[in-house]
This record gives sequence, C-alpha cells and structure tokens, in this order.
Amino acid sequence: MNLRGEPAFVGRHCGSNEYEIGKEVVAFYADALDDRTERGPDVAPPLLHHSECYRHLGDWYLANLFGNLHARQEWELFGALRVGSRIRSRSTIVARYAKRGRDYVVNETDLVGAEDGRLLVRGRTHQSFLPPKARGEGFVVDERTAERKQAEARPPFPTAQGPDLPPLAKTVDARRCWMFSGPARNYHTDREEARKLGFPNIVVQGMMSTCFVSEVMEREFGDGWRVGGKMDVRLTNVLWVDERVTAHARLREEAREGARTRLHYDVWAEKDDGARIVIGEASAVR
Repeated sequence: MNLRGEPAFVGRHCGSNEYEIGKEVVAFYADALDDRTERGPDVAPPLLHHSECYRHLGDWYLANLFGNLHARQEWELFGALRVGSRIRSRSTIVARYAKRGRDYVVNETDLVGAEDGRLLVRGRTHQSFLPPKARGEGFVVDERTAERKQAEARPPFPTAQGPDLPPLAKTVDARRCWMFSGPARNYHTDREEARKLGFPNIVVQGMMSTCFVSEVMEREFGDGWRVGGKMDVRLTNVLWVDERVTAHARLREEAREGARTRLHYDVWAEKDDGARIVIGEASAVR
C-alpha cells in the first residue's frame, strides 16, 4: 500500500481497530486535556477516541503533506462510551472536493459496540491539502495569521442572543501536545517537524479544540450531550503551542424533538487576542 495515501477515492475503507475502554486511557485523556468533568465511574469522555481517523493516514491522506490543515470537524454522539466495554472503529472516505485552491478529503470514522454493533460516535474530518504545484518558499501559515484574519471582513458571529454556558479556558503547552498527539514526533508535538511542513512552531491539533467545546456541552447536559449531541465546526485559525484558548457556547434556539427538547448553540473557541480558531454550532437534548 502507498503510505502517502494515493489514490484517496470516495468509498475507500481505510481500516478498523478494536479497543477496550480502560480506566487508564480515560485518566490519560483527562490529564492531557485538563478535563475535570464530573462523570460516573463507568462513563468515558465522548471524544475519548478523538483522533481515531488518523490511525489510518496512509489510506486517505494525499501525497503532499506540506501545509496540510484540519479544516472542519463534525461529531454526532449516539451512545455513551462505557469503561470496561469494547468498541470497534471503521474508517471510510466519504467525500472529496476542491475549494479556494486546496484539495479536501473527508474521512468518516464510526465507533460501534464490538459486541452488539450499536453506533456510538460518528466523526467526519475534513482535511485540506495544497496541490503539489502550490508549494513555495517560506511558511504556509505564519505566526501573524491571526493578525491578518482579524483585519479581514467577516460575517458577524455569534448571531445567537441567548444565555452563555460557562466558558472553559485552557493553556496548551508542549506536554499536553505530546499527550494528545504523540508519542511520535510530528508537527503537533515537535517544532522541527512542524517547520518541515511549513509551520514555524508546534501546531496544536485541531481535534483538541473540538474536545474543549465538547467539554463545555457535556458539563451542562451530561447524558443529553453524550447520547444525542451534535457538533459541526470549522477550524478557522491556528492555535500554537503555549497559547491560551477559551471555548464558548451561546444559546440560539430551542426546538421540540419528540418528547425531548433540543437546544442549539453557537459555539466558538478564541485566543486571548480575540482570534477565533473554531466557530460553528452544537446541540444537545433535555
């Protein structure tokens, strides 16, 4: 198999794995993300296997890794992950498209119960790649990106006018990057590896910001997030190592969903200078 991932075609099965959800894995996740959410002793974080899609890079990544970026992430939560249970993953390419001079590949990764086949978590990862001819000298993304993006005209966000959920502030240092994206050296854990791919410093993995938004929602809704939660966010800026980020959620509307009520939120995560690294929407049920 070509380890660079070509050809990446829609419908390609990229692989599967089976895991037992152990207490040690849950504790490692909590340490890596400074996640202090109160859960039952047998309940695991819903995004515990946040980066499962990246276990099979050789089957869906394009050949040119220079300047590749995580562009969008969707999550759907259908069942709580339980400590002591076994789960199985399956990874599939479900879309390819071009936009603003970049090539995009969409990987859908499902987590299902290993024994009953019940769908528990579905993630769709939109990864963007520069065409080989677009590679030039210097950095593809530099440390002034936030400043430039702040100056660009952009539509108002959030437009929601309801109450905010309690925000969640985190500082992502090199240790947390290694725990979240290691143990291998890569552009999420090592500066020199980052420079090889067109970045001046360690790039905090985009999945981490989605985990922060998930934590905001889980703290408020508990099982209403773990069973029925949805998120669709765009990764709009780079978070560099040692930067502080705060995740927010503001109520947009409520809607009946059978016997329950679904609450829709505008969600975002921003640095201390106001640069937003994630914007989108999330919902949970009561």
